[in-house]
Amino acid sequence: MSRRASRPALVLERGVLLVVTFFFLAPVVWLITTAYKPSVDIFSYPPTLTFAPTLENFRGALRHFDLSHLLESSLIIGVGSALLSLLLGVPAGYALARAKTRWAIALAYFFLAVRTVPPVATLIPFYLIMRDVGLLGTWWAVILLNTTLNAAFVVWIMFSYFRALPREMEEAALTDGCTLFGSFWRVALPLVRPGIIACALLCIMFSWNDFLFPAFLTRSEARPISVALLTAFGTKDISWGTLGALAHFSTVPIVLLALFLNRYFVQGLTKGIH
Repeated sequence: MSRRASRPALVLERGVLLVVTFFFLAPVVWLITTAYKPSVDIFSYPPTLTFAPTLENFRGALRHFDLSHLLESSLIIGVGSALLSLLLGVPAGYALARAKTRWAIALAYFFLAVRTVPPVATLIPFYLIMRDVGLLGTWWAVILLNTTLNAAFVVWIMFSYFRALPREMEEAALTDGCTLFGSFWRVALPLVRPGIIACALLCIMFSWNDFLFPAFLTRSEARPISVALLTAFGTKDISWGTLGALAHFSTVPIVLLALFLNRYFVQGLTKGIH
């Protein structure tokens, strides 16, 4: 009786999941198909589902944009901010997790609160700081700003991850003559590798998809592909085909990275959080 009752519920649940998935993926599918549509089919009304695919939008994007330089800028900003965030956030999370003070948890929540600050609220102060130190218009301006926000997120994740580790393994290493840094480097750090990979992936995604900071803090020679998408919007119309083609170059690299590291990503977000 329970099996008969559970089967309709399972069908209903999967049906709801399919509807929700279609709802969220429909704009993505529309943007992807737009990249392969001729202009006459893009603006057809009612929209047509059948069309003759073309690569003209991609040729136009390659003609008008230096895609290699745009992707290089996105990669430098994403990887640079991720490396700096891990360099600062992982040791800080470990120090908080192993601290004996009662304020350690409060400090960890403080770092989480920093990450919840609206990015636009930090734009003007950082703009003035980068102008005064001579970094305005360069990759470093965006890397340092992203590091400020992402490192706080890394501290929170790694604090939870290190707290889940048993201290006995590190104490055994100390008994065998290992230093405090050696126990951290040789014992604790390898055990939290999935968490580090998850943090790195999230930091790269945050920086790769960021538009606000690169748009105001970089010049044309240092702007990533997320800002280049804005140039598809003209004063009189929108080049939807070019926008769809650029969206391929903007999303495919980060999607492939997420798929490649998916196993570590899921472990890192679930195993260490308690």
